[in-house]
Amino acid sequence: MLSASTQHCLHTNFEGCNGMKLGIFGGTFDPVHYGHLMLVEYCRQELGLDSVRLIPAGKPPHKTPTGVTDGHTRADMLKLAVSGYPEFVVDRREIRRAGESFTVDTLQEFQTEYPDAERYFLVGADSIRDFLTWKNPEQILDLATVVAVNRPGVAAPTLSQMSEWIGESMAAKIRVVQIPGCDLSASALRQRVADGQTLRFMTPRAVEAFIDECRLYRTDKKSV
Repeated sequence: MLSASTQHCLHTNFEGCNGMKLGIFGGTFDPVHYGHLMLVEYCRQELGLDSVRLIPAGKPPHKTPTGVTDGHTRADMLKLAVSGYPEFVVDRREIRRAGESFTVDTLQEFQTEYPDAERYFLVGADSIRDFLTWKNPEQILDLATVVAVNRPGVAAPTLSQMSEWIGESMAAKIRVVQIPGCDLSASALRQRVADGQTLRFMTPRAVEAFIDECRLYRTDKKSV
């Protein structure tokens, strides 16, 4: 349960909340599944985070928007998935933002809103390979501690590997977290729905019911 002071910090543009540890995790979440939820919960405990902001992507520059479900619909599913867990807050800033959404812009906003918090940006470890192609990667490392989290079935990268990808000085600033495997992907869940198969035990029941009720991801009228 969040303390009263932490809850105050999360809902105000605050000063004087020194030491609060804030996680930031973005993604398409189309749909959210237990792999996402395991990642944020494991990192919350491993890093001692007081809260994690879950940020559905608006128009990510590294992905094509073709076929992506409406942002607010994805955020609604995410809110259902974390309902009852106050440590996790769904943040719609990127889907409300006009134009492409860049990580550095989002982190700058968090720095302004929560200047005294320790900020941790959670990202899939495979994304570190392309980190130099991101907008202002050095500034990202100044705005938050970048936490590289392994994908299911793939070991977390070593410092040596990351140094090859992005250089030794940048790699030294990145923290690595190894989580247990949970081999799920949003694309696989979408395909299961299209094939008329169940999502039981792959995503929270409330999300499964929402997908069914809103008839998301279907290619026919068959009920899941």
